[in-house]
Amino acid sequence: MKPFTFQNPVKLIFGKGQIGKLKKELQPYGNKVLLVYGGGSIKRNGVYDDVMQVLGEAGMEVHELPGVEPNPRVTTAAKGAEICREKGIDVLLAVGGGSVIDCTKLIASAAKYDGDPWDLVTGKASAKEALPFGTVLTIAATGSEMNAGSVITNDETQEKYGWGGPLNFPKFSILDPSYTVSVPENQTVYGIVDMMSHIFEQYFNNADNTPVQDEMCEGVLRAVLRTAPDLMKDPGNVDLRETIMYAGTIALNKFLEMGYQGDWGSHDIEHAVSAIYDIPHAGGLAILFPEWMKFNVEKGTKPERFAQLAVNVFGVDPEGKAPEETALEGIGRLRDFWTSIGAPEKLSDYGIGDESIRLMAEKASVHGPLGNFARLNTDEIETILRNSL
Repeated sequence: MKPFTFQNPVKLIFGKGQIGKLKKELQPYGNKVLLVYGGGSIKRNGVYDDVMQVLGEAGMEVHELPGVEPNPRVTTAAKGAEICREKGIDVLLAVGGGSVIDCTKLIASAAKYDGDPWDLVTGKASAKEALPFGTVLTIAATGSEMNAGSVITNDETQEKYGWGGPLNFPKFSILDPSYTVSVPENQTVYGIVDMMSHIFEQYFNNADNTPVQDEMCEGVLRAVLRTAPDLMKDPGNVDLRETIMYAGTIALNKFLEMGYQGDWGSHDIEHAVSAIYDIPHAGGLAILFPEWMKFNVEKGTKPERFAQLAVNVFGVDPEGKAPEETALEGIGRLRDFWTSIGAPEKLSDYGIGDESIRLMAEKASVHGPLGNFARLNTDEIETILRNSL
């Protein structure tokens, strides 16, 4: 493995009935809070009422920013930053899933930045300070509740990029699995695909001597594979929700990525797709990731790594098979698993044809070849996208 320094300052508060601790966590930061949330599901499932009750008990002055999009827009973050400046907000609270948290991360930094918030996303500028923020998670998926990453879309330019920095860590995150019981079936599926994809991105790396990291990645994946089918049959089961929720956090809080750098090329390709077509991020990953895997196996990019995943996670018998054959069988089992829980298989499932394939490939590779485990140029990305139609 490679030398590394690890630090994660997020205070994780996990378990049923933990919302009561919100008052204690917020009070050190002031009494003016901006509550950030999405389309209103937290009002239908009672989470909003729970949060507002605690905020009232804490004597907080509450301002709200509803309507954060599934692919959060820079314009929404700019609106939130303006509220923060106008109202003298002390602390932000994101109540929702990864999109809400990602948007809140940009609001927190943009509120302390005089320029265009998009500058922070593109790297034109770096945040020097940010408002503190916490989260109450309602969807198990992205891991944004315990990392410093954020993904933001610019509708005007049809661009979507990931960005981050040390100021992007939440001060605390409250994770109550009972708050995810009401998550719709399709969002539950997307969450499962997303967290698995995050682990895959880290698993495919170029480091040597990573047996501990490999076992951790493979173990979390096996736990998700065992739990997900039961959860789809019994969506109200809090114990199953708890397992999936914890898996989503572990999948992207950097615990699994110590000692190496993951690939992340599939995410870059998907960002280009959803920047243009505004499809669910994990829906795009469900389509693209198996095609990325297949392309690289057939290209000869370390097929033994894909074979290891096939054997240790998907139970493929390698006896008498070349690594390529074992790998492809594992990729097939991944595809079958995602299909079995209701994930999409082709871009055409979202009505996407070949009219923008080259444009998406160019957007994905705007900064040059992408990926770390497997470097892909624009033509190779185009091939993967065409194979995904």
